[in-house]
Amino acid sequence: MSDPVVILATSADLPNLAPDESGLPDALRDKGIEPRIGVWSDPDVKWDEADLVVVRSVRDYARDRKKFIDWSRSVPRLLNAPDLLEWNSDKHYLEDLRRVGLPTIPTAWLEPDEDLTKHQVHTRFPASGDFVVKPAVSSAGRGTGRYTANEAPSRSEAILHAQHELKRGRAVMVQRYLETIDTTGEISLVFLNGMPSYRVEKEPMLHPRFRGGDTLTEEVVRSSPAHEKEWRWGDRVRGGLHKVVREKFGRDHLLLFNRVDLVPAPEDDPNEFYIMEVSLIDGSLYLSADESHLKAFAGAIAVRAAW
Repeated sequence: MSDPVVILATSADLPNLAPDESGLPDALRDKGIEPRIGVWSDPDVKWDEADLVVVRSVRDYARDRKKFIDWSRSVPRLLNAPDLLEWNSDKHYLEDLRRVGLPTIPTAWLEPDEDLTKHQVHTRFPASGDFVVKPAVSSAGRGTGRYTANEAPSRSEAILHAQHELKRGRAVMVQRYLETIDTTGEISLVFLNGMPSYRVEKEPMLHPRFRGGDTLTEEVVRSSPAHEKEWRWGDRVRGGLHKVVREKFGRDHLLLFNRVDLVPAPEDDPNEFYIMEVSLIDGSLYLSADESHLKAFAGAIAVRAAW
């Protein structure tokens, strides 16, 4: 009996996977799996030869979201499932999480069909403090900028940024920047096959003059055991996420991987934490931060390939 074949889907920019995932093929071989790597946009890849296709370093999907979603629906045995990829590829998904009671950062949404004037864009920004502008469809921090509300030049830059995205037909999100990120960083909790697996701490990416552009920003990551409170937060997010999935798609999906990015709330805030992001597509799983992460993910893939 031949070994099961797993194709790891990546992008043309990263034909050998992202550096963080370079050890994954060998880890899969150790699990008795034949690993292959395929660029999702390459029409010559024979996806139907795989026992399982795992979406990983598809960092370019936002450049042509429709093409990516169409591709996902053409691939047999894809994880995570195409319905979830489409939903998670537009950050309006945060509104669905908010509606089921999860603490998301209050967001002003600027839509292309609103035909907003410069003044109307200006009025959607916070009156004070730092804030973040980014397109609703983006990957790896591209198109993200941090600005300061009480500095006129910074507000002007933010307006130009938002108008640039809107003119390209992209919805834009405006969020207050949480200062606790600068003191605590972000916490990422990784769930594999629905179970809590590991946790990392990330240093702040968005320094006061951060502009993401089309470049990828490296994150400084530390692997450490999660506190009971953090796993409680993560389990609450997981429960809310599955409630949304059941409501939207009529059934639940067992996620191969799910990364939940959290930040503690300010001391005077009634919430314990805020959700920064839920990553079901291409978000890094920080496999190189600790050897156990790599083994855990390879094991999770092996379980699903055997089904």
